[in-house]
Amino acid sequence: MKAIGVGGQSQAQALAGLSRMTEGVQPIAAEEYQVRLRKLQDLMREAGVAAVYLHAGTNLRYFSGLVWPPSERLVGALVLAQGPLQYLAPAFEEGTLRDYWLLPGEMHLWQEHESPYALLARVLREAGVKGSEQVGLSEDCPFFVSDGLRQAAPELQWINARPLTAACRMRKSAAELALMQRAHDMTLAVQRAAASILHEGISTTEVAAFIDEAHRRVGANGSYFKIVLFGVASSFPHGVKEPQQLREGDMVLIDTGCLVEGYMSDITRSYVFGTPSARQREIWNLEQAAQAAAFEAAQLGRPCQEVDRAARRVLEAAGLGPGYRLPGLPHRTGHGCGLDIHEWPYMVEGELTPLDVGMCFSNEPMIVCPGEFGVRHEDHMFMSAQGPRWFTPPMKSLDDPFGLA
Repeated sequence: MKAIGVGGQSQAQALAGLSRMTEGVQPIAAEEYQVRLRKLQDLMREAGVAAVYLHAGTNLRYFSGLVWPPSERLVGALVLAQGPLQYLAPAFEEGTLRDYWLLPGEMHLWQEHESPYALLARVLREAGVKGSEQVGLSEDCPFFVSDGLRQAAPELQWINARPLTAACRMRKSAAELALMQRAHDMTLAVQRAAASILHEGISTTEVAAFIDEAHRRVGANGSYFKIVLFGVASSFPHGVKEPQQLREGDMVLIDTGCLVEGYMSDITRSYVFGTPSARQREIWNLEQAAQAAAFEAAQLGRPCQEVDRAARRVLEAAGLGPGYRLPGLPHRTGHGCGLDIHEWPYMVEGELTPLDVGMCFSNEPMIVCPGEFGVRHEDHMFMSAQGPRWFTPPMKSLDDPFGLA
């Protein structure tokens, strides 16, 4: 039996059925960045951390609103335990940085022949940070920056600021949840469209190109990423080097996402092109049961590892695994998502962080059957005051994966 919604449309027809979905999207307001910054400073004072350096990237964006890609040049912001942001940048970038920033602050500039590390050390000293005080570095800070800073101010205690930054970022606000919801709505529409264009002989590269264009049609700047796998290749969680052509009876695995105001979506869909075998149906249904068990285990106050354990119990009861052994689940059950596609918290053994309101994460207990196929149902969820909630509805059945009947 052919799955409902899989195949039957041309690419032109499928694209014509998509429309822009970004109307009414509200970017994060400057006031929210101020709230984030104050929360970080509160945590710093509680932990006895005198300052935190935010390197260009998602931590800088989260706390300041400044979107700046990391490079070999030091660009970032210094957060003192009290007071406004202190920006550091090459002098020639001053105009551009001022054009992009949302939260004004003091600007400290360095020329190309000067050491930005010595500049940052001087700013710290002038702010009264001295002796053996602790200074945090955002965990995305590259080694060459941390090494340069340690040499410029060896007397300071340079520490990983992840416990502080992650404590803020892993609990999403209503505005963040709204952006993530819109991104997931858009990618789900793209997933449905991609399923509709499948036909025997189509290549994975053709489908990937379609997904990219479909994301543009719904209002994204293309796909943030895309993985398209057919047949045995679906048993490799993140793909293989060579493209495949679709054949009758192949398992199809499509994993893709986009950005809305910097916030991610990430959805995987697995289904069969044509008539499923008994083995495919058995594993598909087990994946559905494992995903449902993980959802039910995600209760406020429980350690994150319980979500992973719940999924594995279902699979091990059916003879898969145990642990990471194959056939079975070769990786963690879920990862957090936000400005980064993989961020805190993680649903994995040993992660004792209690689930709390605002936490968002994937639910994807993939089953890998080496030499046969893989099945991954991936939907993201968030913790509300009433418990877990889906961003997107899970797959309905192998015969009607998108619930179109």
